[in-house]
Amino acid sequence: MTWLRVEPNAEMREEQEAKMTITTKFTEMFGIEHPIVQGGMQWVGRAELVAAVANAGGLGFLTALTQPTPADLANEIAKTRELTDKPFGVNLTILPSINPPPYDEYRQVIVDAGIKIVETAGSNPAPHLPMFHDNGIKVLHKCTSVRHGVKAQSLGVDGISIDGFECAGHPGEDDVPGLVLIPAAAKQIEIPMIASGGFADARGLVAALALGADGINMGTRFMCTIESCIHQKVKGAIVAGDERGTELIFRSLRNTSRVASNAVAREVVEILSDGGQFEDVKNLVAGVRGRRVFDEGDLDAGIWTVGTVMGLIDDIPTCDELISSIVSEAEELIAGLNERVLHTQPRVHARELVHD
Repeated sequence: MTWLRVEPNAEMREEQEAKMTITTKFTEMFGIEHPIVQGGMQWVGRAELVAAVANAGGLGFLTALTQPTPADLANEIAKTRELTDKPFGVNLTILPSINPPPYDEYRQVIVDAGIKIVETAGSNPAPHLPMFHDNGIKVLHKCTSVRHGVKAQSLGVDGISIDGFECAGHPGEDDVPGLVLIPAAAKQIEIPMIASGGFADARGLVAALALGADGINMGTRFMCTIESCIHQKVKGAIVAGDERGTELIFRSLRNTSRVASNAVAREVVEILSDGGQFEDVKNLVAGVRGRRVFDEGDLDAGIWTVGTVMGLIDDIPTCDELISSIVSEAEELIAGLNERVLHTQPRVHARELVHD
């Protein structure tokens, strides 16, 4: 279960309006200021974004496989360290791919570079844990179901990210939204747990804490920031889009992925719905085509991941502006709830109104 400590700032203390900081098991375990994470995102998790998140007090993750080679990852880590002296991590996602990358070499770079936080995703983290833990690295594992979270906990990961059906990328095959998934996981997870899928603002953070999480992970929201490297046309599409603007592809292949609804995604859905197999769509979903979307701004060049939370995004702030506003507004919401719920007059129960 989550725990939350709200601490008043003595310099600004006023009777009903105190400045507060939100401290959870997650911030304590991973050594960050705010319980807000920018998870790994292919073609997006680069030095400028990760450093900006870290400097704003959140936890950012470089995406290892965005870098063409392990040597490029080492260079990106060094570049990030030039931009921040705050904690940041590296995401290592292992998923089926047309040309599998050298995962062991990427893992070795992470260790050699002295990274202390790793986000694993896609497959069982067990093969990576001994090497990471032997080198003092904390592992945050992404899960899409309670059973996977419980399994990861039993393997010894240091924290989990529980991804609801709303999330971009791979939401799993159970189709359970966060409103149910987060509290269901909280009943069985004792290690720090962050919630992912559908989070973009202070209301989401407060809701996640209330549901039993220790923080939130945001992907799509961080894509749409000044420091995000993706093309301005993609950011504009996110701002202009709504919660209906995604497609679920690979459903029939049991490898569901949530992506933006564009011409390519709709063609993939149609081919697979008509009985097609992966070979029939392989060229349409190639990663190099998706990268063109982010690099060139051609929204129909390939598939690109985005979450239903697109419907909650209407601006392109800096990471500092985004994180600062989420935290300050969350503090106000928590204080307002305390005021409204704890300091109102006692309610009269219905049974007290019943006369003999």
